[in-house]
Amino acid sequence: MRIKKKARKPQRVVKGMPSAVLLSIVVHAALFLLAGMLVVFTVVKKEEKKFEPPKAVDRPKMKLKKPKVKIKKTSKPKPTTRIVTKMNRASMPDIQLPEMSGMGEGLGGGIGGFDMMPDLGEVTVFGSGQSIGNDLEGVIYDFKRRRNGKKFSVSMAPDDRDSFRGYVEKYIRSGWKASSIARFYRSPKKLYTPAIMVPPTESAFGPWAFGEPEMYPYQYMIHYKGQLVHPDGIKFRFVVMGDNFLLIRVNNQVVLDYKNQFAHAWDGKESKPLSYHLGHWWAYAGEWIELEPGVPQEMEVILGEYSGGLFAAMVAVEVYGEEYPSAPSPQDNPVLPIFKTSVLTADQVDNVHEYMWEGHLDYASGPVFCDYDPAGKTADAPVPGSTVEPGDAETLPVDSESALRTWTLNAGKTVEAEYVNLFGGKVVLKGARGKVAKVPLTEFSPEDLYLIELLNPPELRMDFKKHTSNFKVLSNPTSTMPIPFAQTFAGGVVVRQQNMKNYPHPLRLEMYVILAEYDGDNFILFDRQVDTFRLTPENERRFEVVGNKSILRRYEYYGGAVRGEKYKGYMILVYDERGEIVAQNLSHDWLFDIRDKLLVFPVGRHFNKQGERVFPPSPPFSDHFWSMGTHDW
Repeated sequence: MRIKKKARKPQRVVKGMPSAVLLSIVVHAALFLLAGMLVVFTVVKKEEKKFEPPKAVDRPKMKLKKPKVKIKKTSKPKPTTRIVTKMNRASMPDIQLPEMSGMGEGLGGGIGGFDMMPDLGEVTVFGSGQSIGNDLEGVIYDFKRRRNGKKFSVSMAPDDRDSFRGYVEKYIRSGWKASSIARFYRSPKKLYTPAIMVPPTESAFGPWAFGEPEMYPYQYMIHYKGQLVHPDGIKFRFVVMGDNFLLIRVNNQVVLDYKNQFAHAWDGKESKPLSYHLGHWWAYAGEWIELEPGVPQEMEVILGEYSGGLFAAMVAVEVYGEEYPSAPSPQDNPVLPIFKTSVLTADQVDNVHEYMWEGHLDYASGPVFCDYDPAGKTADAPVPGSTVEPGDAETLPVDSESALRTWTLNAGKTVEAEYVNLFGGKVVLKGARGKVAKVPLTEFSPEDLYLIELLNPPELRMDFKKHTSNFKVLSNPTSTMPIPFAQTFAGGVVVRQQNMKNYPHPLRLEMYVILAEYDGDNFILFDRQVDTFRLTPENERRFEVVGNKSILRRYEYYGGAVRGEKYKGYMILVYDERGEIVAQNLSHDWLFDIRDKLLVFPVGRHFNKQGERVFPPSPPFSDHFWSMGTHDW
C-alpha cells in the first residue's frame, strides 16, 4: 500500500524582512553612502574666494579752529620785566675776589687761581665757546677717567708720570689718532682760539675753561686742530715753551717737540734749545717752515700737564731774516710776535697781558696766519665794549622837572610856575616872583597829573647784599704747591618801599658791582644788572635782584706777589619813566660821576677812576725757575 506524502505549503513573505537581511542592507547602504561622500570631497574642490577691497568711505572733513585758552579774570601779570642787554662776560683769567681775611698762611711759594665756568660768549686764555671760522678747535682729555666720565677701578697714581707719558706716546705713535685714546674721557665742550698763548698760570685753568670743574688738574692733555695759511707766503719757525709738554704737527709731520720728550716716537729732527727763556722755562725752536701763498696746511697742537701746579703753553713765531728788539732787562729774550690766526680782540689781549711779564712778547704785530689781509687791524690798545641798551618800552615822553614850566588846568587856564611839592591833596607851585599857590589835584589836566605822579616817587630803601659760599679747590694730593682759597661771590640788591603810597608807574634799576686789584690801582666791573619793576601790593612793594655768580680767588704768584681781586663797592640807581634818578645808593661818590660810562662798559674788564678801559696789571718779573736745566721736565 503506497503512502502519499503531504505537500508543503509555500512560504509567504511576512511584513518586514528577516533581521539578518535587514542588517545587511543597512550596512551596505552605509558603506555606499560613505563611499559617495569620499568621492565628492576628493573630487569637488572648494572655490577660493577672491579678495575685493571695500568701497572707499566718504569721511566728512572738519574745519580746524584755533585753540582758545581760557584765562582767569583774576590772573595778573608779573610785576617785573627784565631788560635783556648784551654784555661782555668776564673772561676766565679775569677772576674776582672780595676782601678775604686770614689768608696769610699757605700762600707762599706757589701759584694758584680759578675762574668761573665760561658760557659761550666768554673768552679765556684757552679759548672761547664761539668760533670765528679761522681759529683752532680744542678739546681736553682726562687720563684719570673712563670715556663715560667714571673713574678707573685701578687708576694711575697722582704722581705716576711714566704711565701718563706712555699713553701720550702711544697717541703720537698712532699718528695722533683719537681712537688710540678713546678709552679716556674727552670733554663734550669745545673751545676756539686764534692763539696758543697761556703764560705761567694755575694748571686748573685748563679743565675749568672747558667746563670741567670735577676734573683734577693733572694728567690731562689738550688737543687743538686748525689750518696754517699765509696770504703772501712766509718762512718762519715756531718758538715755544710748554710746561709740561707741547708738540706741533703740520701736514701729519711733527715739527716741534718741546724738550724732545717724545722724539723717539716720531721721525724728524729734534727741536733746538735756545739761549733764552719764554716765561719760566727755556725756549725751544723747530725747523724752518715755508708756506706757499694762500695754500692751507693742516696744523695740530697737543699740550698737557703731568702733576699739576704751574702750567704754561706759549707759542711764538720767528720770521726768517727778521730782527727783533730785546725784552726789558733782566729778561733775556727777543720780543717775538705770538702765533695767531687772527688779530686778537681787546679781551684776548687782556687775557694774555694779565699773566705775561711786561714787554715779554708782542701780541699786536707780526704775521697773522689767515687767508685774508689783516692790514690796518691792530689790537695794541683797549677798546670799549658794545653799547648796552637798557630799554624802556613803557617810557612816555614827558617834560622833565625844571624851575619853571607851564601848567594847564581843566578850565583851560595856564600857569607858569615852579613845582614845589604835593601836600594834602594840593600841588604847591611857586611863581616867577616867588608867590606860592596851592592848587587842588582835581584842577589839573590829565597830562599834568601824570607828571605830578612822576614828581612824587615812592620813598625807597635799597640794601646791597653779598652772596658768598665756599668752593672746593681741586688739586693733586701729592703736590707741595699751596692751594689758594676760593669762594663763589655775587652781588644783589633788595628794594623796599618805605610807605604805602600807590605808585603805578614802572621804575628801572641799575646795579653795578665793583672790584679792586690786589696788585694794582685800577678797578673791575664785576657785574651789571638792569631791570624794570613795579612796586605793588601783590609783591609787597618789594623787589630783589641777585647778580651773576663767579668763582673768586686770591693767590700768590710764583715770584712772591699776592695777586687777584677784592670787593670794592657798588652803585645802585633807580630811574623813573623820564629817565630821571629818583633814588640812589653808592659806596663811593666817584662812581656816580662815571655812571654813563659804566652803563656801556664791558663786564669783567678793568677801568680807572675816570671810567676809561685799561690793561689789567701784568705780574712782576721772576726768574725763580731759570736755574732749571734745558732738558729737565
